[in-house]
Amino acid sequence: MEFTEAMAQLAAGVSVVTVRDGRDDLGTTVSAVMSVSLDPPLVLVSLAADGYLCEVLLRQDRWAASLLSAGQAAIASRFAAAGRPSARHLVAGVPHHRGPHSDAIVVENGVTALEAETTQVIPAGDHTLFLARVLDVAYITPALAPLVRLRGRYRPMGG
Repeated sequence: MEFTEAMAQLAAGVSVVTVRDGRDDLGTTVSAVMSVSLDPPLVLVSLAADGYLCEVLLRQDRWAASLLSAGQAAIASRFAAAGRPSARHLVAGVPHHRGPHSDAIVVENGVTALEAETTQVIPAGDHTLFLARVLDVAYITPALAPLVRLRGRYRPMGG
């Protein structure tokens, strides 16, 4: 589709969005996380409306977003794979912790990570937008280069 190809020309940071749902952990790779406001601190994430993670975020308000670094393309691929297992299995062998505000998995060694609480849900075509208040910034590592998605591929960005 021409629109898909056009949007592939836009470089976007790669993040893993995770949520704890009872005893299970879910997560997916996204390239649609954006800062919306500084006061109050708000972010927006866009998820496919027909996905299970979207369904879970409609009932679980608190979640985490780990913005990946250039060396974490394998993690991005794991969380993007179809039919992926529980997020707990996807982070096996990967440094991570549970966020104190969301209880969601936070991947370590990225460029930053945050926990958020959804304040508004906005249907948008085949996606759903989750506007969320930032509860905590888990870490910031400006010395690392971010992982970006451009033209259908994960690419490191020069720091």
